Amino acid sequence: MDFAVELRSVSKTYGSGAGAVTALADLSAAFPTGSFTAVMGPSGSGKSTLLQCAAGLDRPDSGQVLLTGIDLTTLDENQLTLLRRDRIGFIFQSFNLISALTAAQNVRLPLLLAGRKPAAQEVEAALASVGLAERATHRPAELSGGQQQRVAIARALIAKPAVLFADEPTGALDSRSGRDVLELLRAVVDRHGHTVIMVTHDPVAASYADAVVFLTDGRVMDTMDSPTADLVASRMTHLERR
Repeated sequence: MDFAVELRSVSKTYGSGAGAVTALADLSAAFPTGSFTAVMGPSGSGKSTLLQCAAGLDRPDSGQVLLTGIDLTTLDENQLTLLRRDRIGFIFQSFNLISALTAAQNVRLPLLLAGRKPAAQEVEAALASVGLAERATHRPAELSGGQQQRVAIARALIAKPAVLFADEPTGALDSRSGRDVLELLRAVVDRHGHTVIMVTHDPVAASYADAVVFLTDGRVMDTMDSPTADLVASRMTHLERR
């Protein structure tokens, strides 16, 4: 099987001595190309650290992180920056849009930072793909939370990344807006073959994925294929009682 992301015996500890916190403990996980995977676990289980290490935003203390076959642990900071720019898209719970820029300007920003001037049609197409063609000139304050997150998705996708990472992408949204965003992420995988890795605490959100990886104490404790909200909720309840 072709894997977009692999973590091999990855460990990460923050702090030292008595205050040290082990976020990942010899964790191994693999995420197939063209799949949608949810990462779940109790608070402090290592979900965000897994995402940050997999996306090259943080370095593990040991182990390997491979993204499209490239070992991120062998790259220097400049090489990591270039790889993140070219191969990774990231969606945050808080959207992280620039308030002074319009939707179209926010979407085109990653390409400008990469030294490329995108055509207006390219930006229009990116916004149209998330259902916001008519909102191109609106600033974030003029958009709903769900619309802002869709702008963030368009921004993440315009550079055609190999992997799209999403950190609690529906956490700040109402249920309807959250469903719209999840359906969009599902379409990104099914129609365009992107790989999506999403951290979430919501069993309903996880049910949109092809598979769920459950973490506890920095380790993979379980996996689930073809998840449903009820099955995920039950598994989470079991993990939280451990």
